[in-house]
Amino acid sequence: MNRELLAFYWRLGRDILERQQRHGWGAGIVDKIAADLRAAFPAMKGFSRANLMYMRAFAEAWPEADFVQQPVGQLPWGHNLVLLTKLKDRDARLAYASQALDRGWSRAVLLHHLEARTVERQGKALTNFAERLPKPQSDLARESLKDPYRFDFLGIGDEATELELEGALVQHITRFLLELGAGFAFVGRQVHLEVGGEDFFLDLLFYHLRLRAYVVIELKATDFKPEHLGQLGFYLTAVDAQVKAPEDAPTIGLLLCKSKNKVVAEYALRDGNKPMGVAEYQLVHALPAQLETSLPSIERIEAELKERRLARTTTAGEGRSSGPARTPRMSPASQRKGKRE
Repeated sequence: MNRELLAFYWRLGRDILERQQRHGWGAGIVDKIAADLRAAFPAMKGFSRANLMYMRAFAEAWPEADFVQQPVGQLPWGHNLVLLTKLKDRDARLAYASQALDRGWSRAVLLHHLEARTVERQGKALTNFAERLPKPQSDLARESLKDPYRFDFLGIGDEATELELEGALVQHITRFLLELGAGFAFVGRQVHLEVGGEDFFLDLLFYHLRLRAYVVIELKATDFKPEHLGQLGFYLTAVDAQVKAPEDAPTIGLLLCKSKNKVVAEYALRDGNKPMGVAEYQLVHALPAQLETSLPSIERIEAELKERRLARTTTAGEGRSSGPARTPRMSPASQRKGKRE
């Protein structure tokens, strides 16, 4: 039924495109079609001018009728509207449509992942999975990790310690799992392991349902250092020996740090004998460059507020005065200009 509805909308959109090409935009084609459809099918909804324009955009985005075989042809109309309005690139639309279909994303979840640019970050973490895991396990493990991870939902600054970061992630575990991606199940925080009579504690332990493997996540509130992987590798060995069941795949590790030198991380991963990955995390997501440059600085805001207070004070003083008429006042900007001259 969904495919038939999408095909119907696509045909309507294609007809609008063809008529506009023949008659031009000034002919009011869309308004006339909307009125005709509402008159012919009074019981049906969805024939507003806005929705017809979306149908037109839908047909323009997918000019071939075989779009129904693509993931977009299997998603509801609402999902397709999100893809149309939020993405311009065809390949990006297909990538997000495929993920939404495969993972059962609702429209709200799809919108969240679009805003978080999830697909663009998938599979970007530096790993040694290709050398340490068999295929297709290595490919699935690589696609399960991102870089960078966005933790701006935590509401903490870059000065947060590892313990504070860890506590905030557990406190917001639902958002954390959404950021990690499909398949991750939370096992525990500060998981205790005893090795040779000494106590060790894993920052975060997860189990990945698709990989059928435990995932150890270590947090470092510093830049990456090669010795971090040595510690993580030790934890993976301990989990494999004490926690992993015989039917489980080898445990993998993810080191999350503030920043990394890519070359140094690649060299360190090359020598590791356990499947590990390195990725950065962001606590505060940076503003887009075009928005950041348009925002006023604190100094500029303070200066303008000072000018406005001065202007209000001057106006109030003139209103109370009963003296002779004054000459027109200059604006604060003109006054400053006159002083400079």
